[in-house]
Order: sequence, then structure tokens, then C-alpha cells
Amino acid sequence: MKSPDEKALRGIRLIAADMDNTLLTSQGALPPDFNRCVPALDALGITVVIASGRALYTLEAFFASLIPHMSFISDNGGLISHKGTMLFRDLLKVGAYHEMIRFVQDETDGIPILCGMTEAYAPEQHRRYEAYLRYFYSKITFVSNLADLAVEANKFTVYFPQKNSKTWYETHFKAKYGGDFSVTLGDTVWIDIMNFGVHKGKALQTLGARLGIRTEQMMAFGDHYNDKEMLQSVHYSYIVANAPEDMRQYARFLADSNDNFGVIKVIEQVLQSHR
Repeated sequence: MKSPDEKALRGIRLIAADMDNTLLTSQGALPPDFNRCVPALDALGITVVIASGRALYTLEAFFASLIPHMSFISDNGGLISHKGTMLFRDLLKVGAYHEMIRFVQDETDGIPILCGMTEAYAPEQHRRYEAYLRYFYSKITFVSNLADLAVEANKFTVYFPQKNSKTWYETHFKAKYGGDFSVTLGDTVWIDIMNFGVHKGKALQTLGARLGIRTEQMMAFGDHYNDKEMLQSVHYSYIVANAPEDMRQYARFLADSNDNFGVIKVIEQVLQSHR
């Protein structure tokens, strides 16, 4: 996995990065100099994109000072925002997520979470997980019955405290929902369900079309299965060294691990190519 040369790096116009276990360290911290690099890239006409399963309101709170300089692909592609302006959203039908709620509660050991536009919703009986869930959904309301809700939502998430999401995905969710929805894994504890065709890769293509940026001018970093389509959709695709081994097939290049600040090391190379 040889790194791109300096000439190739000068042609980059968009850099997208997954957040957890890719950009952020294992302790959830940004790499050094990220807050300096984003405005510097923006000044060069290079768009920085955070592509995450997290909600937009969570991402904007985390990167509040950088909103004027960057874009967000949130909810695994269900919503796109560019420099504070929403460009795209894709909503689930109410009947569809009501059926998912019933299935998860009756047939699995997971916790259903409905991802609305302004907040997430979870069952009151699982409030003991509130502190952990708020890390990903900074605005969350616990309700007595999720199926009573009829709100605008672009993602349905299942949280598996037993860290067995991959098993549930392979044995139940892939077959039940994979034909009609986009179903993806996030780490060992999440299964995310969006409308069919919604994923980070499609969102990058949509954002690129709005900004006049071709996929061969894009760079992306990821680590897990919900990053697969994003890595496949760009030419300069990087897998971080801490990713599962079977994820390496989806990337052309290898970056150092998240704890060794792999993403920012490559970003510094892009900046250096313009000096």
C-alpha cells in the first residue's frame, strides 16, 4: 500500500474521515493540530468532511468552532450539511420504523433507538445506558413507548450492550432488512438501518456533485464496515492500522492507527504538498 506522491496529493479537493476509531483516539480525543488543519485546508479550497454514524447535532456540538470550515455526513449518510447549511436528508417511513421497533423489542436482545432530526429516542426501561448513549446522541429523550412516536427520522439504530451486533447482523438483520434497506454494522455494538441506498459513499457522491468535486479528487479514511462504501467510492481510500484485517480489502492505502494520529499525519502531507 504505497502512499500517493506529492503531485497526487496536490490534486485532493475533499478529505472525509470517519470519527470513532478513525479520527478520534481510543479515548475519544481529536488528534493534535486538527483544529489548525481544517481552516488551513479550507483556505486551499479543500473540503473536510466528518462522515459518521452520529447525529448532526452531536457532530456540530463537537466541532462547533469549525462549522464554517467543514461539512458533515451524519447518520451514516442520512443527512448532509455543508458549512452550516443542510443539503440533503432521507427520512424513513413511520410505518417502517414502527415495525423495526416491534422486531427489536420482541425478537432480539438489542435496544432500539429512533434517530430523529433534532433528537434521538430510546425506551425508558433502558435509561441505565444513558451516559453511554449520550456520547453518540447528545440530545436523547427516553419514552415509555417508542411505537407511539411519529416523528421525522432518518435512521433506526439498535444498541447491543453484549457487543454481539455482528452475530445479530449475520443471523437476523441482514436477511430481514438487507433487501429493502441499507443495513450496516458500527463497531461491535451497533446496527444501523437507513433507507435503501443510503450510506456514506452515496453521501460523498452527492456532496461532491453539489461542490463540483470528482471522486478521483477525494480522500477518505475509515476503520469499520459502515465505512466500506465510502472507501470504495473514492480514489484515495485509507484504512487505519487499527481496523479489522478484513477491512483492508476496501482501501488502496494504509494510514497509521487512530492512537498514532494516522489521519492527521496524511492531512499534514496534503498541506505540505501545497507549500
